[in-house]
Amino acid sequence: MSQVLFEWSDSFNVGIQEIDEQHRTLVELLNQLHAAIRDHKGSQACRTILDQLAEYTRTHFLLEESLMRVSHYPGLELHKQQHEDLIAQVNALQDKLDNGQASISFELLHFLQVWLTKHINESDKRFGNHFVRNTDLKGYSEWSEEVKTTMKKKKWWWKFW
Repeated sequence: MSQVLFEWSDSFNVGIQEIDEQHRTLVELLNQLHAAIRDHKGSQACRTILDQLAEYTRTHFLLEESLMRVSHYPGLELHKQQHEDLIAQVNALQDKLDNGQASISFELLHFLQVWLTKHINESDKRFGNHFVRNTDLKGYSEWSEEVKTTMKKKKWWWKFW
């Protein structure tokens, strides 16, 4: 039996280096959460990892959506809605955890793994194909100020987590 929940494969690459690196980090965080549950590290350790995963996901979504705007991706609104729906579900889960109405479980991990796998293989790959075909991005000059600020604050975490 594999020691990890989600085995990364280059088949998940969407063709945008930063996005692919962030996806690998999301997979690593999911695997850390899996290990914490499997090894009975306790609810606080699991919650800390879940919170890191949620924060990193928000940052990742912000970057993806900015690249979609820059490249005039026609599927931006639908893709953004998918992101918002997941964030709402995670926020609701965090509220339930805070109120003792839920616990972090293997079912949660399975849901996150399936969502991420499907989202990368379908929605993100469609965007990656569009971006590679239609964008000659020489820098970050067109990115929103919010993304620039977030990237500057979080860059160390993205690279060294």
